[in-house]
Amino acid sequence: MNDVVQQTVEALRGGKTILYPTDTIWGVGCDARNHAAVEKLYALKERDHSKSMLILCVPEILAHNALHVAPYLFSPTERPTTYIIPHEVWSQVIPMCLADNLSASDGSLGVRLPQHDFCRQLIMCLGAPVVSTSANLSGHPSPKCYDEIEPALKSRVEYCVPALPQFLSGESAGSRIVRVGEDGKFTVLRG
Repeated sequence: MNDVVQQTVEALRGGKTILYPTDTIWGVGCDARNHAAVEKLYALKERDHSKSMLILCVPEILAHNALHVAPYLFSPTERPTTYIIPHEVWSQVIPMCLADNLSASDGSLGVRLPQHDFCRQLIMCLGAPVVSTSANLSGHPSPKCYDEIEPALKSRVEYCVPALPQFLSGESAGSRIVRVGEDGKFTVLRG
């Protein structure tokens, strides 16, 4: 696994887009700090900029006060959960500059802390969050496994992580999505 993680990190540092396994379904992504790479993701998915993407992160690279500011990120859930967090909160939790074309028009950002070994190692080695969005063209069904990923999408991505058994999560659905209001209340957008 280490060689594939290192090759993927090199691709991310080179500004490339990647196709990779996540803690949910296969995703496409890039270094969350790279504006040009985020633009490439929008183009390859044929996705409107009004539909923001999320980031995968690990506790080790979050700000020291992250647990205090956003304790829900660290709470165990029954399935992978993405939290849509207001700018005022995520800007305190993420200690580095992210691409300015990544957050939604209201400034919110989707954040998930994956438990998936490949994702965790990838983020730790990169030292930064990784963008994650489903591996499908905009408006098309999300793939439940690698074999369902559209060839058109595979050909547009600059680096593909091999579909090795040890990288697979066993999940066949996207994450649960919860919006966190400025008042701290949760709204489940996708269960």
